[in-house]
Formats: sequence, C-alpha cells, structure tokens
Amino acid sequence: MAVLLILVALGLLIAGAWAGVSVLVLAPVLAALVAALSGAPVLAGYTQVFMEAAGGFVVAFFPLFLLGALFGRVMEVSGAAQRIATAIAGALGAGNAILALVLACAVLTYGGVSLFVVAFAAWPLARALFAETGLPARLIPATIALGAFTFTMTALPGTPSIQNAIPMATFGTTPFAAPGLGVIAALVMLGLGMVWLRLRARWLAGEDAPARPEGGAAQGTLPLWRAALPILSVAVVTLAMGVAILPALDTGYLALPLYGETDLARVKGLWSVIAALSVALVLALLATRPPQVMQALNKGAEAALLPLFNTASLVGFGAVIATLPGFEILRASLDGLSGGNVLISAALSSSALAGITGSASGGMSIALDVLGVAMLAEAAVQGVDPALLHRVVAVATGGLDTLPHNGAVITLLGICGMSHRQAYGDIFMVAVIGPVLACALIIGLGTVLGAF
Repeated sequence: MAVLLILVALGLLIAGAWAGVSVLVLAPVLAALVAALSGAPVLAGYTQVFMEAAGGFVVAFFPLFLLGALFGRVMEVSGAAQRIATAIAGALGAGNAILALVLACAVLTYGGVSLFVVAFAAWPLARALFAETGLPARLIPATIALGAFTFTMTALPGTPSIQNAIPMATFGTTPFAAPGLGVIAALVMLGLGMVWLRLRARWLAGEDAPARPEGGAAQGTLPLWRAALPILSVAVVTLAMGVAILPALDTGYLALPLYGETDLARVKGLWSVIAALSVALVLALLATRPPQVMQALNKGAEAALLPLFNTASLVGFGAVIATLPGFEILRASLDGLSGGNVLISAALSSSALAGITGSASGGMSIALDVLGVAMLAEAAVQGVDPALLHRVVAVATGGLDTLPHNGAVITLLGICGMSHRQAYGDIFMVAVIGPVLACALIIGLGTVLGAF
C-alpha cells in the first residue's frame, strides 16, 4: 500500500503536468497528500524536507539559470541568434536545420555546459533557425532534448556529465568506460532521434513556424564571427576553467566553515560554468551591441525565475517521496533484481529509480548506494567488466528519467513557451524510447562480446 501511494502520487504529478497545472502548486500539494496518507508529519515534511531540498536547488543553481537566461536574451534581441541561424540555413540547407541544432547542443553539453544552460542558450538560436527554414515550432523542444539530454549525457566516452561521473567511484572506472559501446549507444540515440524528427517535420509540414526573434532585423549587418564568438566561448572557457585555471589556484580556504567546509572538486564544475557564462554574456554585450540593453537584461532575469522555481518544486517533491516508508520498501525490493544477468538487473533498478525521482543522477545515486556493491560482486562472479557495468548503468538512467515530471523537461518547455500536450510526445520519442533501445542493444552486445 505504501508503494502504491507513491506510484499514485507520481501518476497524478505526471497527469497534472500534462494538463498544464503549475508544478509550483501541484508538487507541494501531492507531496503533502502522500505524506499524510503514509503517516508522516505533513508540516515538518513541507518545511524541513520539501523546502529544504527546493531551497537547496535554488541556492545551488540560481546563478546558472540567471546567467543562462540573460545570455539567451541578449543573443536573441541583438540579432546574433538570427545571424547564426541564417548562416547555418545557408550552409546546410533547410533539410539539415534540425541536425545542425542537435549538433550545436551536443557540442555545448559535451564541452561541459549544463543542460539547463544549453536550453536557455539554444532557444533563441532554435527559434531563429526554425523560423528561417519554416520548420514547425513544436519540434524545437524535442530537437534541443535530443542534442542535450541523451547521447552526450550518458553515452559518449569522456563526457563530463555528472551521470558519467557517478559510477566511477562505485565501479573504479574512468569517464571513458566501454568507449566502443558508448559510441554505439550514442549513434543509436542520434540516429533514431533524427529519423523521428525528420518524419515529424514532414508530417507537420505547413504547421506554423515560430515567430522571428525580435532582433531579426539587425542580423544582416552583424558579422558572423561576432555573432558566434559568445556561444563558442562557453565550451572553451568551461573547459579551461575546469582543466587549467581553477586547479592552479590556492583554494585551501574552502575548508573553512565560512565557505561550507568543502573542497575544489565539489565546486569546480559550478564555478567553471558560472565563469564561462559570465564571459559569454560580456562578450555578447560587447560583440553584438544589443539595443535597449537594460530592458533586455531585465526581461532575461524575469525569464529565469519560473523555470528555476518549477524545477526546484519538483526537487522538493522527490525529496519528500524519498523519506516515505514506501520508498524504502521500493528500494529494498530492487535488491531482488540482483539475480540473473547483472547487466539487466543493474539497468532495471537504476532506470526505475531514475523514472520515479525524475532525475538520472538522482536515480543512479540511489541505485548505486543501495545495490552498487552487490552489482560489482555479481559482476565479478559473472565475469562482467566493471567498465561495461558503468556504461550500462549510465545509459539506463538516461531513459525513464525524462518522463513528464522531469525538471529539465519542465524547464525546457517553459523556456520554449509550450505545454506538454504540444511538445512532450516528441521529447518522449527521442529522449526516452531512443535511450531505452540503445541500452537494450549495448546490454546484448556486452553480454556476448564484453566491454570494448
């Protein structure tokens, strides 16, 4: 019964999000309801668990949402996004506009840029590109999702994503675990996603394209290098900060209570992206010289708030669910999946928890905390390379995590100004079905051939 309550609450959350109910209202109401029915203290659950988790998310990620929204707004009103879109459309043709946007998002995420930031940065480019080529607006969220939420997040060897880093501590692996299988999984996700999006573009031919960006009139006079420089700088500065600049600094002061008694490893990723977005924003202002700068910055700042708090509300919901007795029962029941093929059981357990929490990294962390040692021991008995286990778990969590209640999905739809009803079906095909099929394929190949 306790497990059923959680599943019902999750179903209601998904249904409510699909119907367009604000998760700012829906998430705390459902969290309180399921807590009350589970016998947990409702007020304590709200103030000490829900708000603690939601507030922690805001504290940690407010700079990324704010800077990302400011950067995206400046790129739009300055005409830079329109200029880049025109160049891409001219070079590749309208038939390759979707692929161009997917690859642009992939380059940013593979360069270490947070997928939340990529969503903000890619939106003005996508809007301009789809307007230039006449593609239907409803495909923009799925196109961004394919480039940012799938193969660069879990499959490509060496990707700096948190989803590729978490298994390393448990399995003693590297970011390049099972590189051959990772590349195969990435190609499957990209290939299936592109086939679907191209088919949908044909089916929806004649449907309204997005309106041209506000800065579209200025794009003809802006040199391409000035338009592209700020976007290119994001990945470059992120990499430079993480690899060279921050490690060279004396950051011993982080161990002091004043700074949270932490270390560079825990803040390096966040600092790198904050620095990169700050540099990109300054470059965008200097290189593109947008009109009405203060108005653009004010609107950008306002645009950051709703996606931020929507996602934080979902994080709070997940935190409350994780404290309930039913969740402990569910976690314990997954231990029974350790029998049989260890790759299948690892994929099922991590994928299920990612779906319940609406988070690939959250589901993976829980699965490895509970079952990681057992997975590794069973892998040794079955002769399964830990590198193969690493890649399977990573790819598995990148499927069901992208259900309608996923924070990144809510954020992306909010940025694009679309509802679940309009755009989620295509997101589901490219970011859930594609990764699930890719995971099944590498499990089969890995079982026969081992890690490669």
